[in-house]
Amino acid sequence: MAVNATSPVRRGFLPREAFDTLLRALDGAGYDCIGPRVDADAILYREVSAGADLPQGMEETQAPGQYRLRETGTPRCFAWACGPQALKPHLFAPREPLWRSERDGEGRLQFQSTAPEPRPLAVIGVRACDLAALALQDQHFLRAGSTDPYYARRREGLFLVAVNCTHPAATCFCVSTGDGPQAGDDCDLVLDELDEGYAVRAASSKGETLAQQLPLQAVTEAQQGQIDREREAARTAQSRAMPAGNLREHLFNAWEHPRWTQVAERCLSCGNCTSVCPTCFCHQQVDVPTLDGSSATHYREWDSCFTQNHSYIHGITLRPDTRSRYRQWLTHKLGSWHDQYGRSGCVGCGRCLTWCPVGIDITEEVSALLKEAGT
Repeated sequence: MAVNATSPVRRGFLPREAFDTLLRALDGAGYDCIGPRVDADAILYREVSAGADLPQGMEETQAPGQYRLRETGTPRCFAWACGPQALKPHLFAPREPLWRSERDGEGRLQFQSTAPEPRPLAVIGVRACDLAALALQDQHFLRAGSTDPYYARRREGLFLVAVNCTHPAATCFCVSTGDGPQAGDDCDLVLDELDEGYAVRAASSKGETLAQQLPLQAVTEAQQGQIDREREAARTAQSRAMPAGNLREHLFNAWEHPRWTQVAERCLSCGNCTSVCPTCFCHQQVDVPTLDGSSATHYREWDSCFTQNHSYIHGITLRPDTRSRYRQWLTHKLGSWHDQYGRSGCVGCGRCLTWCPVGIDITEEVSALLKEAGT
């Protein structure tokens, strides 16, 4: 039985065959829609126009330094944990022009803004860990008095459809960081997927307005019971964990510990971990002139604390080796982030484990540092 479209909607069940009504409602509201699709042997956010575009019957196998997809034949489209992408590249662009400069007829420099004018964007399939990461990115880029206009314009038009995670990867540890696997109210709609469809919960006024356009049915007791069991199973399935509490002092006290040298012998300083991390925000700015020198474009592009240029200051590289770079990344992420943002910069998504070419496990490194330091 459909819910009366004129009454407030907080929750209901959307049959799988009616999923496209959600996409049509988003399109009618003016949103471009992206969601998970299989591309280049991974699940990535791409444009979606129908439920058939989603990775139905696909699951992931993840381990440190390993990522594989496999077909299961199930009707589910979200039976996976997370791919290499989070929300970050859709808000904090990997590379974008900030301004352009050119010389006028008298040789004087003229500057032109290149501020983006993005269309509103709806993202289908957001995970709880990525919502936690978005809150951290918001703290950084939307600070009062220093708001980043490029990020802000994209953030303003964002509509988030979260899907509660029921198939955490072996690399996930969001339970220990308090960031998953179930989404809260920091999105617009929250879905729980079952074989026959989706339990839908409106988490914002925008979400409620959209939910009123869907042919929602009542959630049955059997469906709710299965949802509760799968939620609990997702929590108990995680075998990795980040030590609880503020690790700042413990890590700073281990500044000269030999473990940093040991991990540096494996680390390639490739920066993969910072690229896939949903909270890292380091960047550099470069000018790219035209061949004749008459104009130039000033770009902002992602950088990493693992690159030499990141700590280069007037002829000196402050962190000249992998040991110091890995230490900077870990102590900042898990230590001094507490000073800046009131919490750790790790949301337990496990991407840095999966996409590290040599399989370095951040939970293993932290546990070893704390154990060997006697804490």
